[in-house]
Amino acid sequence: MKSAARLAMRFGCAAALFAAACGSSVSSEEEARRAYLGLDSHIDKAITLGFAGFNSASSANISPQSTIGAFSGMLTVSGQVDQGSSANKGMRLLEDLVGYSDDGKLTYATSAQPALNMQLKGIPTGTLSGTLVGTYSMVGELTGTVTLNLSFNGVLQANAVDPKKVERKPGTTVITGTATSGSGGVYQVNVTR
Repeated sequence: MKSAARLAMRFGCAAALFAAACGSSVSSEEEARRAYLGLDSHIDKAITLGFAGFNSASSANISPQSTIGAFSGMLTVSGQVDQGSSANKGMRLLEDLVGYSDDGKLTYATSAQPALNMQLKGIPTGTLSGTLVGTYSMVGELTGTVTLNLSFNGVLQANAVDPKKVERKPGTTVITGTATSGSGGVYQVNVTR
């Protein structure tokens, strides 16, 4: 009886440890993936807002550029752009999210504004490179924070309506990096837009 009880106890402990070990790593990575997916569409919007500010800038400071989330809230991008006649320009931008949601399942906000930096080379038909780094708080189906550490590269093209303006060439922007959940789960990002 004692050995049967010990065996059951050992089996129960081993099963519990196995379940805890498997569940925590899978759950944590899955949470980071879900947290990233809720922000995925906003990345394109933020880059597009940066280009809108760049194209309309009359000084180093761009006027804040804003758009709404597909479900709720607001995304605003502001900051500085290089001036002058060089074919190479940089943008140093900050994001602000307030009650922002594209899916209605997760809602994001920022307190310390994430940094969106872009380098445009060979304007108007050259290349784009940049980074998006920052922490977002979230509520809804997940609660906590997610930190994005992303890099992107793409191709530039002149705007078809106004060739004096520059934009990203669709389908050429590769976004890579990590989304880290507050619990330490990491999701590897690799998408092309």
